[in-house]
Amino acid sequence: MGMFARAGAMVSALGLVASLALTGCAAEQKEAEFVGGTTSAGPAAPGEKGASGGPGASAEPEAPTTPSGPPLAVSPADGAKGRPVSAEISAELPGGGKVASVTLSAAGGGQVEGRLRADGSSWVPSKPLKYATRYTATVTATGADGATSQGTSTFTTMAKPRSVISSGLYLFDDKTYGVAMPVVTEFHPGIPKKDRAAVQRRMFVQTDPPQPGAWHWVSNGTQAYYRAPEYWKPGTTLTVRIALAGIPLSNGRHGNVDRSATAKIGRAFEMKVDNATKQMTVHEDGQVVRTLPVSLGKKKTPSSSGTMVVMEKKESTVFDTRDDPDPANRYVTDIDFAQRITWGGEYIHAAPWSVAQQGRVNVSHGCVNVSMANAKWLFGKTKVGDPITIKGTERKLVPGNGWTAWNLSWSEFVKGSAVPVPEGGAQPAF
Repeated sequence: MGMFARAGAMVSALGLVASLALTGCAAEQKEAEFVGGTTSAGPAAPGEKGASGGPGASAEPEAPTTPSGPPLAVSPADGAKGRPVSAEISAELPGGGKVASVTLSAAGGGQVEGRLRADGSSWVPSKPLKYATRYTATVTATGADGATSQGTSTFTTMAKPRSVISSGLYLFDDKTYGVAMPVVTEFHPGIPKKDRAAVQRRMFVQTDPPQPGAWHWVSNGTQAYYRAPEYWKPGTTLTVRIALAGIPLSNGRHGNVDRSATAKIGRAFEMKVDNATKQMTVHEDGQVVRTLPVSLGKKKTPSSSGTMVVMEKKESTVFDTRDDPDPANRYVTDIDFAQRITWGGEYIHAAPWSVAQQGRVNVSHGCVNVSMANAKWLFGKTKVGDPITIKGTERKLVPGNGWTAWNLSWSEFVKGSAVPVPEGGAQPAF
């Protein structure tokens, strides 16, 4: 079975929660919390817990204390008020040069930890600054001629804003995902196009072992995906900080919270489905481990062709399509071993009623039907983030209908970045 569904969103006190009203194959009600930092004890940024850089690491080492160059003009400027709690510390460096070190202290004591960007352009606090609080920053920089300069600024942050944009991160601390798991951020309402570059510069991803990557924005600005040119290397650690608390947007809103998570990438596991043969070929660590007969969507309700990602797994659920406008597509059915691959309602799942058609003819409402035994075996092998590629059907996968980051070539993917991406992918900012 299977058919496209609808996805809605609502804001809860715990963060952004998507309430997915599913029709057709995905016809159940579900609430999926976007996690990563609201309640977890994970790192506040790449660089904590021994990672190799990012806000939240230990404070920068002390730089030379005897300046030999002219005084620096620090940003935020001395005496500035109403500064965002997302403020980074920088300085004007005429003739070139880089920020060498920063110390930042809140009124009443307490030094703030942070990290320099790799290009030396600014220093990023490891956590959002406090609202309505006075801070003093001391910046030391090294000029192109090797001379050191220093400057000091005392500024005050803004009061807590009333209008915020809700954000989410589809990543859990200490979980293991498949090699195609993109870093997925969600925003409600979407980020205006003119603000995406500033927001993107505050979305940090660190990989160990290091792999270049890039962000890609969905056209309406409600989601952004981060991926590498190829699937992640098995065993990779992803350390993510979406540092948006207090960031000002052009529509008068501000980012609501920082979110962070550290997760692992597991073994290489991939599913490939060919409509011509009605077979699924399952690969693990580069080897074919099983071939399964399938039945895909019939012509009236075809399956999507493209590369998708397992987004959630349910050992048992109910598909309820009683609100479908077509009476022929209305049903309530118990489903076993369901694995969602699109927001629109396409799943891999057990379909004992279509075993005779599997491998021969398509009879589903868009889902990938397999036998009960094969569905149970597959369910026991897969992880959220494992890729599935379907080819040869009447329908192409729609961008944003699921985690569609891998349905684009690398050259197409980087076109969706709000900032220029170097050939081969951007390196971490820290």
